[in-house]
Amino acid sequence: MRPAIFLDRDGTLIVEKHYLHRPEEVEIFAEAAPALRRLSQAGFALVVVTNQSGVGRGYYTEADVHRVHDHIRTEMARAGVEFLKFYSAFEAPDQPSRGRKPSPQYLWDARDEFQLDLAGSYMVGDKRIDLEAGWNAGVKRSILVRTGYGAELERQEGSSLDPAIVVDGWRQVADRILSLDTPR
Repeated sequence: MRPAIFLDRDGTLIVEKHYLHRPEEVEIFAEAAPALRRLSQAGFALVVVTNQSGVGRGYYTEADVHRVHDHIRTEMARAGVEFLKFYSAFEAPDQPSRGRKPSPQYLWDARDEFQLDLAGSYMVGDKRIDLEAGWNAGVKRSILVRTGYGAELERQEGSSLDPAIVVDGWRQVADRILSLDTPR
């Protein structure tokens, strides 16, 4: 079993854009590819876990989400980064959902599908629900990035985010994780 980096999509991997559903609007954070490549080379699997409620709200389709994910995969592969899988919760917040964060279900699914070690894994996101998904799944640590909604969340909630690690961006994510442990 190997550990993973579970990461949110909007506001964490890519620039937050309200209900993004067009590949041409994707902006990947500049530090993401080098940091994720370092983590992958250190032995971590990479898994995206994202809530895409725009589908459940009728703003766009599942096919639109898959096109965005295909674009992200292609762009990141050019930089030497490969993801095991993108898990997407398409339901609106008021609809029943098996995997909508803060549910840990997709982290558990990835554990079972890819034989991942949750106790040695990390969850990275810009919202409390991202941190909670990691805590609920039993990951080693949840990490809040100050991108997307992260800086505002830190201002509003401060120490209530403990025991999360709070960092500015992807370079610091990789530095902190690799200073805590390297799986190889």
